[in-house]
Amino acid sequence: MFVKVCGLRDEESVAAALEAGADAIGLVFAPSVRQISVADAARLIEPARGKAWCIAVTRQPTAAMVDEILEVFSPDLLQTDQSDLSSLSPRAQERALPVFRENEIIPDRLPDRLLFEGAQSGTGRTANWRLARTLSARTQLLLAGGLNAQNVSDAIRQVRPWGVDVSSGVESSPGLKSSQKIHEFVKAARAAFGELSE
Repeated sequence: MFVKVCGLRDEESVAAALEAGADAIGLVFAPSVRQISVADAARLIEPARGKAWCIAVTRQPTAAMVDEILEVFSPDLLQTDQSDLSSLSPRAQERALPVFRENEIIPDRLPDRLLFEGAQSGTGRTANWRLARTLSARTQLLLAGGLNAQNVSDAIRQVRPWGVDVSSGVESSPGLKSSQKIHEFVKAARAAFGELSE
């Protein structure tokens, strides 16, 4: 049971995620309405250190960007597309959380843990749950893509993931998180995971 709240950009959202009991907080460094500077992210994440995993979210990052993220933000995990892995330094690869997208070819050999996502991140569209289910039977799968408090229970029942990841599903407008929606999502996800383990 693992719940990640992604795309946080302000202290109120970080506090809400921690209060709600999120296991991980994702800060976005890829071009997006949720993008934040590395320096701002390092400051923002301080209250979460030791309480939740701190995850750096990237896509096609440059080597210089990865180095800055590792040095300044010091994430527990570096989330990036599987196609980016070969360009990462060994140090960065050790922390990598690879993103597998529904429109890409899935390799026969899977990593110990992966994030499964739709073709585009942060769009509010659900990923292919049927494909996600086949992958979750083979590895620890963190399900992302269009999740919210209303559909996360169904997603967990159908996919049986190791964890779930939310971003746009807890926003009041693009890029602006709602503390209430964060609490509702984490509560719904935990309840659904609890039902699975009964």
